[in-house]
Amino acid sequence: MNPHEAPDPGRSAAPPLPARAGQSALMSDLRELPRAFWVLFTGTFINRFGTFVMPFLAIYLVREGYTVGQAGLTISAYGTGALLASLIGGHLADTIGRRHTMVVGSWGAAACLIALYYARGLPVIMTVAALNGFANALYSPAASALIADLVPDRLRVRAFAALRFAVNAGFGIGSAAAGFLAKYSFAWLFFGDAFTLLIFGGIALAFLPHGVRHQRGGKGYIPWSIALGHIFRHRAFLTMFASTLLASIVFSQFNTSYGMEVTRRGFDTTYYGSLLALNGLMVILFELPLTSLTLRFAPKRVIALGYAILGTGFALNAIGDSLNVLILSMTLFTIGEMIAMPMQSAYVARIAPREMRGRYSGAMSMAWSFSSMVGPVGGMWLFAHHHDALWITCGAFGLLAAAVMLVFGAKLTLHK
Repeated sequence: MNPHEAPDPGRSAAPPLPARAGQSALMSDLRELPRAFWVLFTGTFINRFGTFVMPFLAIYLVREGYTVGQAGLTISAYGTGALLASLIGGHLADTIGRRHTMVVGSWGAAACLIALYYARGLPVIMTVAALNGFANALYSPAASALIADLVPDRLRVRAFAALRFAVNAGFGIGSAAAGFLAKYSFAWLFFGDAFTLLIFGGIALAFLPHGVRHQRGGKGYIPWSIALGHIFRHRAFLTMFASTLLASIVFSQFNTSYGMEVTRRGFDTTYYGSLLALNGLMVILFELPLTSLTLRFAPKRVIALGYAILGTGFALNAIGDSLNVLILSMTLFTIGEMIAMPMQSAYVARIAPREMRGRYSGAMSMAWSFSSMVGPVGGMWLFAHHHDALWITCGAFGLLAAAVMLVFGAKLTLHK
């Protein structure tokens, strides 16, 4: 595909992605992944183990005397910073390199977390939260682009699932620890999170390659004006973006209103941390093997099914106030997440031209960043006025995301 031209909307955006099934194929594929990928895997696990603050930020702010609405505004400020960083992070990944972008983001986010702990007054807290969101969001486009650089097409679904294994193993174990620590002192959450970000940045700087990069004005460099035009004319990408935007609004409740729902029902932060750990444990145990099944089917059907299930999972929170409902809700949400997310990441990596992988990843990150900006405000507002309406809305958004993907998604197929 010529990177200066948009794809023909009447044909598939990319050839079919090959697939192999079975446990032996899974292990063979994992052994083929390059050493640099496993460095990224290890660093990501350490980083995500220390993701203590965001899942508990709303609870922390409410305990500090702020209202639920003000907590939602703060988390939305975080999303605003992340939205601004999505395109900038993609640009940096394509120019200064994937490695340096991840280092700058990690160390910058560590500094912001310390500042956030000492911040006082809502305007200052919101400003620092926005800066933290900006620094944190620099990571995602660079990491996705680096995987696309390092890993051949046929292994990318496995690679993205493996990286999510690291993310969720770290997040699940870390969330359980954070729920325990939060009972004693929230300071442990802020300083522990910052420490793991510093470690991740050091690992990236010492051991990761730059990946594909182009100097401004040099050979292979494509200006932003051309890259944006290419992205916004790419039908397969735009469909994925719209569908993911809807689903990511549901996801944005995971770290915000879902925690408030748990405490509303009379359970403390230990229960919330354990439910987050359930999500991580399920991904650890089942997501990689599940790719052996999902690789057999058309990407748009797999992604649509996942989005429908995760929306339905959160909708179940409206049927009762028991702990069993919370567990069932999280279980279904996680099944949908495991089905959709590895395929979605590989899909974007495949359709993006090599010279613009960072910017395509950054553009896709905008869907998640935008949802983290508007989702918490809308979710917290609905939660404060009628909590059941929030969860029913999540179900509707998940089904709508699935419908968009099914109706407008590119007709790619996966072969055994």
